[in-house]
Parts: sequence; structure tokens; C-alpha cells
Amino acid sequence: MSMNMRIGVIMNGVTGRMGTHQHLLRSIVEIIKQGGVKISADRFIIPDPILVGRDSGKLQALCQRSGVPKYSTDLETVLADEQYSIYFDASMTGVRAQNVKKAIAAGKHIYCEKPTATNTAEAIELYRLAENAGLKHGVVQDKLWLPGLIKLRRLIEYDFLGRIFSIKGDFGYWVFEGFTVPPQRPSWNYRKQDDGGIIVDMLCHWRYILDHLFAKVVAVSCLGATHIPRRMDESGRVFDCTADDTAYVTFELQGGIIAHFNCSWATRVRRDDLLTIQVDGEKGSAVAGLHKCWTQHYGNTPRPVWNPDIEQPINYFADWIEVPDQEFYDNAFKAQWELYLRHVALEESFPWNLLEGAKGVQLAEKGLESWRKRAWVAVDEIDV
Repeated sequence: MSMNMRIGVIMNGVTGRMGTHQHLLRSIVEIIKQGGVKISADRFIIPDPILVGRDSGKLQALCQRSGVPKYSTDLETVLADEQYSIYFDASMTGVRAQNVKKAIAAGKHIYCEKPTATNTAEAIELYRLAENAGLKHGVVQDKLWLPGLIKLRRLIEYDFLGRIFSIKGDFGYWVFEGFTVPPQRPSWNYRKQDDGGIIVDMLCHWRYILDHLFAKVVAVSCLGATHIPRRMDESGRVFDCTADDTAYVTFELQGGIIAHFNCSWATRVRRDDLLTIQVDGEKGSAVAGLHKCWTQHYGNTPRPVWNPDIEQPINYFADWIEVPDQEFYDNAFKAQWELYLRHVALEESFPWNLLEGAKGVQLAEKGLESWRKRAWVAVDEIDV
């Protein structure tokens, strides 16, 4: 006789784009459809979600779409319900910390989106509160489970690249202003008063990618810009953009590794993917996108000669070899959800916790400080 483990999950703020598609439909719903997270031949961890938010109409529609039968607009009542042991938060950044604090006070294990708070001090406070309460906690760090980055991680593990000395990241795309073509990102992203800005949004990602794949970040130099000054919101009203839409960021990592990331919602794409990360090392190089990864080893590196008087004779794309699919790659959000559920149910290790979330918030703050000071800023170890 099977003894499945059913875990109640409060999902707050999943009516937004990311929460709906990645966390609910492509993660929790898919886990339920597959019968749960398999832990033995006849045992599964089965999430039992309830959707929470402010708009009952949106919640009801999302329940019908997802097949999740339960929803509520009363967070406090749901937090008091002992059948739910996990609180997940994908709400607006400005209210996330206060909601997580309520969930910790109610004795719920925490899993939440990033940034975990609007400042480092509060992000560290969340970690300490959860630790002192003896609760399990985790932060979404989804890009670590993208197929392209998994392939890149394998190359590093196999020492294909040798000693790594530089990393070049290129992220972004053109987000339409709304005057002729509808925008494909929410308008709050471009208002500082609503916690918008690409530095706050993306440096959290670069922190966990750099820390977990390469080496710890020890310093940052960041220049932000607002290249598009006016946009149109969801109601058709024109507003002034008060947050940065572009960032040019250089990181110093332990071991002398230098990383530089260009991030922009005001750029047009002529590269392999919306995010590409090139890693150069003594033995070889690799370029990873979201799904694919290409390599060039020392032995098949071309020998260019500078001659601007003739058309370039080398096809620089031709000498790169695509890394084949050597393992199964699940949805990145779903993969981390499954690990988190195992962490709660089985006490398995889960290093992507609220302290890691605080490190992301810290790097975003340091990036903004660097931009303000026009100077390099040290990224110190967080004292917990």
C-alpha cells in the first residue's frame, strides 16, 4: 500500500505572468499531473495548492484554467490553516517581505521569488527569522536549471575550459514602449517608486549564477541608464520612466576572474539567444544560451590575422561545436520546485535559501551604489 506525502502549499501572487505560467501551470500543476515527486517505487510527494491574491475574479479564472480547486482573498485566514505547511510568494516586490514575515510567524516553510526584499537589511532579517523559527526556506534561482547553463556547468566539472579568466554576459531585448506596438513587460518595471529597474531585477540573477557556477563576487562596477524616457502603461496612459532600463556591469570574482554583463530592455537582438554567457579559459571557451551551448577547444581555435583591407575570410561561427543533450532537462522552475518539496518532506539539502536571496539583494544595492558613486564597490561577506 502506497503512503503518499501530501503537502499543502499557499501560492500567493500567482495571477501575474511569471507566477501563472512558470510556478503554477508549468511547475505545481505539472507535478500534480505526473502523480507527484517520486521518492520511492510507490511513494510520491503531492503538492496540495491554494491560490491567494486580492482579485477574486482573477483567482477564480485561474482555478478554472489550472484545475486547482481552492482559492482565497484572505491571506491571514489561510496562514492560520494547519493543513498548509509551505508559503510561496510571487507577489509584488514591495510587499513580499511583509508577507513572508507573516508566514514565518504562522510557522510556514518559505519559498519565494526574488528579490526577497527591497533592501539587504530586510532580506537578512527574513533569513534570521526563518532560521530562528526552525523553518525550511528557499529562494527561486531558476536559471541554474536552464539546459544551456546545465551544459555549461558540466563543461566546468569536466575541466574542459581549464583555468577560467573571463565571463561575458549579454541579456535583453527591445521592450516596446506601447505607442505603436503593445509592450511585452509590465509598466511597473520602469518606475522606481514601484520597485522597478533592471539593476534590481537582474543583478539578483547574476549573483547566483556567478557564485554557484564560477566563484564568489567580491566587487562590482555598475553604470545604469534610462534610455527610453516615456512609455505607456496597461491603461493606455503615458508615464515618465523613473527606473533604469539598461545596466552595464563589471564584476570581480574570487581568483581574479572578471565578468561583464550588458543588460538592456532597449536593445535589439543579434546573438544566439536572449541571454548568452561566454566563458573563456586557457583550454577552451563556451557560449551558453537558455537551451543550447557551444564550445571551442584550444585545438580547433582559428588563428585570425588583422587585415581591414580584405573581407573577413574566417567564419567565426563555423568552428564552434554544439554540446549535445546528454541528460533530461525539465522546466527550470519545476526542477527547483521538486528539489524544494524534497527538502521540506525528506530533509534533503537545499542550498538556495533566504541567505542566498539576501546576497542577490545585496549585489543589486551595491550596483546602485556603484552607479551613484561612479566607483568600484566591494561586495563583503554577509554577517549572519
